[in-house]
Amino acid sequence: MRNRLALMLLVVMLGACNAPRGTLPVSPIPLRNPTYPVASQSDVTDARLAGDWTVIEGAGVAPGTRVRFTGGSLSLGGEVSPLSRLAPGRYDTGARQLWVHWIDADNRTAAVGDPAGSQVWIMDRGGAPGERLGAARTILEWYGYDLARMAGRLR
Repeated sequence: MRNRLALMLLVVMLGACNAPRGTLPVSPIPLRNPTYPVASQSDVTDARLAGDWTVIEGAGVAPGTRVRFTGGSLSLGGEVSPLSRLAPGRYDTGARQLWVHWIDADNRTAAVGDPAGSQVWIMDRGGAPGERLGAARTILEWYGYDLARMAGRLR
């Protein structure tokens, strides 16, 4: 009797190994690993972001995209969204949150991302960030963004 029970259990287990593939739900993989710590830069102000930028590298935002921050709005590639400040370096567009993870001391280059992982980009005012690009990439990698998924570089 014991041998029969062990044999039946083995048959059931082997049958489970042959379950049909593709039964798991398909969901997009976020650009940021949610197990990594994430933060925004605490000294970011609306005045530091104000004006025109160009995306140098991005995922969910193409390189070359024009970005403009103005009082209460964000223009991303010509699409204007309301922009409300949640906390230093943290903004809400209505569709997602955008956090400024890093901005250099002279407000020339910034790393911006959605902590939920739908978008991330590095933007620059002059289009040629030089060594600041490496600093921005290091910060984004530290916060768990998949840099391999970021599209090309403008130089």
